[in-house]
Amino acid sequence: MGSSGRWMVWTLCVCFTALQNAALRVTVRESSLQVVQGDVVVLPCSFFTSTPLSRLNVIWTLAPSSSPESPIQVITYDHGQVIEAPSFIGRVGFTGIPWSADIAVNDTRVADAGTYRCVVNNPPETADPGIGELELSVLAPPSLPVCQWDGDIAAGGSVTLSCSVVEGVPRPQIRWDKVNPGEIALPINVEGDLPGSVQIVNVSSETSGLYRCSAKNLLGTENCYVNLSVHTPPDRSSGLLQAVLITLSMSSVLVALLALVLWLHRTGQDGREGGEEEGEEEECYNEIRYTPSLMKRSFV
Repeated sequence: MGSSGRWMVWTLCVCFTALQNAALRVTVRESSLQVVQGDVVVLPCSFFTSTPLSRLNVIWTLAPSSSPESPIQVITYDHGQVIEAPSFIGRVGFTGIPWSADIAVNDTRVADAGTYRCVVNNPPETADPGIGELELSVLAPPSLPVCQWDGDIAAGGSVTLSCSVVEGVPRPQIRWDKVNPGEIALPINVEGDLPGSVQIVNVSSETSGLYRCSAKNLLGTENCYVNLSVHTPPDRSSGLLQAVLITLSMSSVLVALLALVLWLHRTGQDGREGGEEEGEEEECYNEIRYTPSLMKRSFV
């Protein structure tokens, strides 16, 4: 064999070895993706192989953002069969198997967010599988917040307004406002045991009104409300004045009644005295009238 023949053989061996060593390659075209909750997202995973696809094996796994230490299996393609994880049944599927390992996830949920891994095997090419990774973020509008209040609503007391939101990506921003009467913004606590709360000290009648908690992110805003009514004790000075006025009114009525009784009593006495004088005059008159007759009879 000449030098040219040996050179050709050596070149073929090198190419074959290189092709064998790089037989299976996996490529993920995007390192991160975002999707709005409820929409469809395609997770890309391409692979190159020089071996027939009769024994192709593709596994997609997910390390959820909520618990990255506990990965779960999403979907598997093995010898022509497709197996879906229970939490993804009816929501996930391959788009181009066996030529592509891309999958589509529909009706996306916040729990679908995390790190996805595409693992491809195609025996007998290589013992080491090709692996690709990508990060998926699922955006969601704020859920309806829950408003509560706690504390002493008597004048001079202290009240804490709290607002909690279960869901929302990115994390919703909390804002408290007094909307009626007189709209004002209130500073909120962003850390500690009650994030999203606001404390109102030394409450008074001006504190009473309607308060609104707003939970907002780039997908929308949700509100809840608290109607706060502060109990204010009555003013002692005004109460004393009312008592004095009532006492004076009652005293005036009693004086009037007493004057009326005295007047009626005096009127009754005057009537009786007049009657007695008339009786005495009549008796005297009778005595004068009948005396001559008695005297006349005595001389007969």
